Amino acid sequence: MAWRDSRRSRQRLLLFMSAIVLGIAALVAINSFGDNLARSIDEQARELLGADLTLSWTRQPAAKTQEFMKGIGRDRAYEVSFPSLVSVAKTGGVRLAQVKGLQGNFPYYGVWDVTPASAIQTFRQAKTQVALVDDALLVQLGAQPGDSVKVGNLSFLIGGRVMKTPGQAAITTTVTPTVFIPNQYLEKTGLLQRGSRVAYKYYYQFAPGTDVEKYVKTISSRLDKEGIGFDTIAERKRQTGRSFADLTKYLSLVAFVALLLGCVGVASAVQLYVKEKIASVAILRTLGASGRQSFLIFLLQTAIMGFIGAVVGAIAGSSVQLILPRVFGNFLPITVDTTLSATAILGGIGTGLFISVLFALIPLLAIRNVAPLRALRTSYEDDLSGRDPLRWLVYLVVVGFIIGFAYWQTGNFMLALGFTAGLTIAFGILTALGLGLIWLVRRFFPTTWSYVWRQSLANLYRPNNQTLILVTSIGLGAFLIATLYLTQGLLIGRVELSASGNQPNMVLFDIQNEQLSGVKSLVNGQKLPVLQEVPVVTMRLTDINGKTAETARRDTSLKIPKWAFTREYRVTYRDSLISSEKLIAGKAPYQADGTTYVSIEDGFLERMHLKLGDTLNFNVQGAAIQTIVGGTREVEWNRVQTNFLVVFPKGVLEQAPQFHVLMTRVPDNQTSALLQRGLVSRFPNVSAIDLGLILKTIDDILAQISFVIQFMALFSILTGLLVLASSVVISKFQRLRESVLLRTLGASQSQILRITALEYGLLGLLAALSGILLSIAGTWALAQFVFEVPYRPDVVPLVVVATVVTVLTVVIGLFNSRDVLVRPPLDVLRAEG
Repeated sequence: MAWRDSRRSRQRLLLFMSAIVLGIAALVAINSFGDNLARSIDEQARELLGADLTLSWTRQPAAKTQEFMKGIGRDRAYEVSFPSLVSVAKTGGVRLAQVKGLQGNFPYYGVWDVTPASAIQTFRQAKTQVALVDDALLVQLGAQPGDSVKVGNLSFLIGGRVMKTPGQAAITTTVTPTVFIPNQYLEKTGLLQRGSRVAYKYYYQFAPGTDVEKYVKTISSRLDKEGIGFDTIAERKRQTGRSFADLTKYLSLVAFVALLLGCVGVASAVQLYVKEKIASVAILRTLGASGRQSFLIFLLQTAIMGFIGAVVGAIAGSSVQLILPRVFGNFLPITVDTTLSATAILGGIGTGLFISVLFALIPLLAIRNVAPLRALRTSYEDDLSGRDPLRWLVYLVVVGFIIGFAYWQTGNFMLALGFTAGLTIAFGILTALGLGLIWLVRRFFPTTWSYVWRQSLANLYRPNNQTLILVTSIGLGAFLIATLYLTQGLLIGRVELSASGNQPNMVLFDIQNEQLSGVKSLVNGQKLPVLQEVPVVTMRLTDINGKTAETARRDTSLKIPKWAFTREYRVTYRDSLISSEKLIAGKAPYQADGTTYVSIEDGFLERMHLKLGDTLNFNVQGAAIQTIVGGTREVEWNRVQTNFLVVFPKGVLEQAPQFHVLMTRVPDNQTSALLQRGLVSRFPNVSAIDLGLILKTIDDILAQISFVIQFMALFSILTGLLVLASSVVISKFQRLRESVLLRTLGASQSQILRITALEYGLLGLLAALSGILLSIAGTWALAQFVFEVPYRPDVVPLVVVATVVTVLTVVIGLFNSRDVLVRPPLDVLRAEG
C-alpha cells in the first residue's frame, strides 16, 4: 500500500527528502576527510618533524650537557633562530622575519620544497653567503632568487625560494616568514648579542629500528633539569592528530547544523503532506485499516525516501571530500590522500535515515488519530492538533540524539550540552520571531492597504503558510554567515582599537644599553615621538616558597606547574602601574626594609597557584634575587603596551644584563619604511614590529579561516534554500487553487506575480533579518564578555546577506509558482486533478 500510494506523490516525496542530502553530504565529506587526514598523519609522521628527535632550548645548558647532546644519534643538524629585520636592497623593502642559521642535513625525512632544487646543495656546502627565503617573504618584499637580502651586517645571495618546509603549514609562513642562512655566518651578522631572544635546536637521525621514545624516557629528567624541550615523531603525530581531530569535529558539528536544518524542512514538508493525505487516510479507515496501519504506510514512505536521500548525500559527500584538501590546504602540514571511508559513509547513511524518520515522526503521529468520519468532513484540525504523549517522547528523543551526536564528536559532555543549548536557543529565537510575525500580521492586519499587499500579507498566516519553516531554516543559515563576518570584523577591530588615537603602532626591541641613545636620536630625527621606553631583564625562577623544580617533581601534591621552572621570564622594573594595568590586591612594586616586593599579573598568579606573601627566588645571569609577591594587577593584553607578568620595583635590576623596548607612532607606511631602513643600516640587531603589517597579516589569516567556515556555512544556506524550494512545491497545490480562484475572480497575471513576489520577498527578508538580529546579539555577547571591546557592527556585510537571501527566496518562489502565471486556470486544475 505504501508503494502504491507513493506513485502519485513520489516527486514530492523525493523533493522534501532531498532536504537532508546536503546535510549528509557535508557530514560524510568532513568525516571522510577526517579519516583520511588521520591516516595521512600516521603515514607521514616522520615528515611532520623532519627528524627522529628534536631538542630545543633558549638558554645555553651546562658544558657537559652540550657535549652530551653532540653525541646523540647517528647524525644531527643544528639550528639557531631569532627574529630580526631583513631588507632587500633592490626594492628597499624591510620586513621582520625569523632568521634561522642552519648546519647539517636537515630535513632527514620529507621534502624541503625549494626552487630551484639545486639551491639546497649549494646552501649546505656553505662556501658562499647564500640564503634560502620563504616564498611569502619574497612576495612581500618584491624580491626573487638572484637578488640579495641583508641580515644584520651581511648581505646574502638569495639562492632559492622556499615553498614548504617539512611539518610547516603554508599559513605559518604568512605570520613568520623565514630566512635560512648557513650557521657559520651567524656571528658575522652581529645579531647575536647579550639579551637577544635566541632559540636553539638539534635535529637528530637515529639508526633504523631504534626505539626513540624509550631512549628519550631515559634522558628526560636530565633534559627537564636543564630546561631543554624535546619532540619525537610519536609525540608530533599525537599533537597534530589531536589538533586536526578537533578541527574535523568542529566542522562536523557545523555540518550537523545543516543536517538539522534539512530535518526541520522534512518535518514541515511531511506535515503539509499529511494534511493533503487526510482524505486518503480517512478512506482507508472506512475500508477497515487501523490507525496503526495507516501510520505505518506513510512511515514506510518517508523512511524509504530518507534512505534514498541519505545514500545520495553520502555519494555527494564522498565526492566533495576530494576538494577539501584544497580548501584546508593552507592549514595542513601534510599532503592528504583521499580515499573512500566506509565508516564515514555508513555512519552518514545511518544518521540520515534515523534522523529523517525521527523528525518525520512528529507530524506522522497525527495520522493515528484520523477518524473515518473525516472522509465526509473537510475539517480535520481536531484530529491533528490534539495532545499526544508519544509526540513529547519523540521530542525528548530528538534532544537526546543531538546531545549524543555532539558528545560523539567532541568527547565532552558539557560541550555537547552547550552545543545543544545554543542550537535550541537559536531555533527557539527564530521560531519565536516567525510565530511573532504571524501573530502581528493577523492581529494588526492592514485592511486599508492595496489588494496586492493584503493578499501577500494574508499568505503569511493562511493554512499551508511557510512563514515558520523559512524563518527558521533560512534564518539560521543567514545567522551563520552574518556571525562569521561580524566576528572577523570584531577580531580585526580588537587590534585596530589597540592602535587608535595616540597609542603606539610601532615597537622597537632588542635595543642594547649602548644603543639606546642612538635609537632615540634616529626616532627623534624623523620627528616621531618616543611614547614609551622600557628596560627588559631576562631571568628564570629557581624556587617557590623554597620548593625547587626537583622538589615539585618528587612531590606531586604541590600545585606547581612544571613549566614554572623551565620557562624564561622577561620582566621590567618601575614603581607604579601604567594605563593598561589595574591594581587588584596589595600594592604596586616596592621595596621595604631591604625586601623586594614584586607585582604579579592576576591570571598568572592563579595559574601558578600563588598568593600574596609567597616567596619567589629568581636567577638573573647567575645572580640570585629573592622576592615576595606584594601585589596583583589586571592587565589589558589587547593594548599595544609593554605588558609583563612580573614587575620589579626600581633599585634592584638596573645593573642586570638587559635590553630595551621603545615604542613610537608612525603616521604612514612611508615613514615606517624609512625608520626601518634606518634601523637596518645603523642598528641591524634591533627589530621592529609594525602594527599595520600585523593587521594585514591578521586580515590575511582571518580571510583564509573565513573561507573555510563560509564553505561549511554554504551547506546550511543551500539546505535552507532547498527546504524553501521543497516547501513551496509541497504547498503548491494549495497555492494553485488560491491563485486560480483569484484569476477566476478577475485578478491579472501581473497582480498574481506581484502577490507571489511580495509574499516571498517578505519571507526572505524576515528570514534574513531574523538571522542577522541573532548574529548581532551573538557577536555583541562575544565583544562584551570575551573580547571586552566596544561593539560596532559592520553594516555592509549585513546588507549584502539580507539582499542575497531575499532575492534568492523571491526567485525560487516565483520559479516554483510559474504554472499559475503562464497557464490558464482550467489547464492548471485539470493537471492537478
